[in-house]
Formats: sequence, C-alpha cells, structure tokens
Amino acid sequence: MKPARLLLAAAVPVLVTASVYLLTSEDPGAGGAGPDLSSAYRSQAAEDAKGAEGAKAWAEGSGAADADALAGAPPGLAAPAAKDLAQQLVASAENSTLDWRSAYAYIEDIGDGQGYTAGIIGFCTGTNDLLTLVEGYTKAHPGNRLAKYLRAVDGTDSHEGLDPGFTAAWKAEAGVPAFREAQDTARDRVYFDPAVRLAKLDGLGPLGQFVYYDAMVFHGPGTAPTSFYGMRERALEQVDSPTEGGSEKTYLDTFLDIRRTAMKTRDPDIDTTRVDTAQRRFLDEGNLGLRRPLEWQVYGETFRVP
Repeated sequence: MKPARLLLAAAVPVLVTASVYLLTSEDPGAGGAGPDLSSAYRSQAAEDAKGAEGAKAWAEGSGAADADALAGAPPGLAAPAAKDLAQQLVASAENSTLDWRSAYAYIEDIGDGQGYTAGIIGFCTGTNDLLTLVEGYTKAHPGNRLAKYLRAVDGTDSHEGLDPGFTAAWKAEAGVPAFREAQDTARDRVYFDPAVRLAKLDGLGPLGQFVYYDAMVFHGPGTAPTSFYGMRERALEQVDSPTEGGSEKTYLDTFLDIRRTAMKTRDPDIDTTRVDTAQRRFLDEGNLGLRRPLEWQVYGETFRVP
C-alpha cells in the first residue's frame, strides 16, 4: 500500500475539502489571477474517483463538475490525428492491420468464449456491447439487416439463431454509412471518451491515455479486479498517479504490470505483446507524448507509423 499524502494544487497552496478551496492571504498570487481551481477540482475529483465504482461513475458522466476538473487540459489523444493513431494501434492488435476502417465489416468467432467479435472495437455477441449497439442502431434505422437477429444476441457465445446469416448481414450493413457512424459513437461513448477523460484526471499524457483506452477495449469497462476500473484501482493502491504527485512513468509501469497479470489470469497462454512490445516499448523509450514515428510489434508482426 502506498503512503497517504496531502493533495495539493499545482501552483498555489490550496486546501482541498469537500467543496471549499482557500487561498492563503500571504500567497503573492492572492491579488492576481487567484487559485488554480482546475487543479483543485482535478485533485478532489481524482480522490473521489480512486475506487473502481467511483471512477466508472465519474468517467462515464458529463456534468459541469467534470468539466471543471479537466479545464485547461490539452486535447491529448482526443485530437483528431492522435485519435486516428490510437485506432491504428488498437487495430494492429485486434485485426493485424493499421487500416482500422477496414474493421467495420470484421466479424469472427475467435474462440475466446465471447461469441462473435465484430467491428472496429471488437463488439461481442457474448457481452452487452454488441447488443446495445445494434439495439440503438435499429431504433434509429428500423428494418436494417441486423434487426432480425436481436433476440439471438443473448450474452452467451452461442450461435443459435445467428447462423448462418448473421455474419453476412453484419458485413453488408458495414457498407452503410449510418452503421459505421453508430460503431464510432458506441466506441466513443463506452470506451474512448471515458478512458481518455479518466487518464487526464490522473494526469497522464497521450501514451497514458492510450494505455487506458487499450485496456478498456481489451478488458472491458467493468469494476472487477481484471476489468479496467478494477485494475486502475489496484494501481492507485500501489503508487501515486501524476495528479497525486507521482511519477508518470512509474505509475504506467505499475498499471501495465497489473494489466499483464490480468491478461494471464484470463488465459495463461495468452499473447501479451500488445503490452510487452508495444505500449511498454513506448514507455521504455520515454515517449510519454506518443510522438511519431512509432515502431512496435504485435504477435510477431512489426508495424510502423511514420
């Protein structure tokens, strides 16, 4: 367990309570711009979101207090070029390609007990994300090719009611711009936006934001010990995040260690190169800003982005 520490704002002595922020009268900045409230809000929000349940509620929310906590933060991975790079990195691990847009039509049962895995983020028939995606899409676009399979998407790995036509229907529907947009929206709402927002709250730069995002994609947005929010909670129990005054590299090293263990818990024989020779490589190189050019390996294949 890491030692407890007093949370301080970055530039001005700020005492963080439940809702009160005090500037000492002796501070030379008292007559100027005032305290860095965004830093104070961020410190308090980070403290409130330490636990897995609190973190999930905060990351998936969109209230004014959340905006205050992230006020002034650079776009990071949310910048268009950086987000495109993030999708290439995920696609290299999920689909063995950098052409992530080709994955809209991807669908396959990879034998992991999650049924069919499909689309740009690996939506699964064995989990709720594919069902939620198709339900929302059908509500907006009734009569689409996938609508008739909704009752068969039951949260298990069963193909009953899906074969033989479901895979062909998915591939065909992926040619419809509205369905591709629906996949983008679901990816952002469930995975990308919460991961990036929480990484910013923890004081992480673009690499750390991607580390959170890829973990969210692979492990899911759950609170169990081997799900994303559970792993983050365990990392924070061991070391301080940058928002708490800790080292960004040390924190990410710890998180990746926990994630690798979680992957092996899921399957002792699983390939962990998406961590070992990709994210860990960037971290060891000191590339916390995820600056290009990049080179990494996944499943023995080398990928490069100039």
